[in-house]
Amino acid sequence: MVDFVLNAKARSDIGKGASRRLRRLDNQVPAIIYGLGKTPENISLASNELSHALENEAFYSHIIELSVDSNKQNVILKDVQRHPSKVEILHADFLRVDLTQKLTIRVPLHFINEEECHGVKMEGGQISHSMNELEVECLPGDIPEYIEVDMSEITLGQTLHISDISLSEGVVSVALAHGEDHDLPVAAVVKSKAIEEDDEVDGTEESEEAGDEEGDEEA
Repeated sequence: MVDFVLNAKARSDIGKGASRRLRRLDNQVPAIIYGLGKTPENISLASNELSHALENEAFYSHIIELSVDSNKQNVILKDVQRHPSKVEILHADFLRVDLTQKLTIRVPLHFINEEECHGVKMEGGQISHSMNELEVECLPGDIPEYIEVDMSEITLGQTLHISDISLSEGVVSVALAHGEDHDLPVAAVVKSKAIEEDDEVDGTEESEEAGDEEGDEEA
């Protein structure tokens, strides 16, 4: 099961200087393929083709058919390095995958029904995210494009944990595989600033009323 196809060229000229020339003169991005006990391969990809693929969220967690000088390999994107101030891709890392072997990969979380969330709509709270992706283990063909996190029924003060997320068949949380004490928070509905300010005002008023009562008793 292949979701994306990219063409690449093998390269033997490596090093920082060679990478800069590749990007500047040939409009190519240096990259590397590794994994499955095979020798790492230095490659280059067309910058515009890679940039276009990176615009698709699914590209980060799906199988890529990488054709290096007509030699096709199944890979996933493991890392991409970007220029800190320019719109430029500096380097990409690809991991070879065996479609019959499970792998570990991070999948983005999509939070849905946030506007309909009970704790927000009915109780005036606000949603706080603790993570935006989840590390899972599964076969390459079972990698989900994203994982939905339904916030509709979450109330004020409630925290949603990894164990509360529904995962598709064949997909398991890496964290939970290490035990219940790794059931990390994913999101919560917390007090908004408006509620906190109201609580502070109420607390101040109660303190002032208590002070007045004490004064009346002393008098």
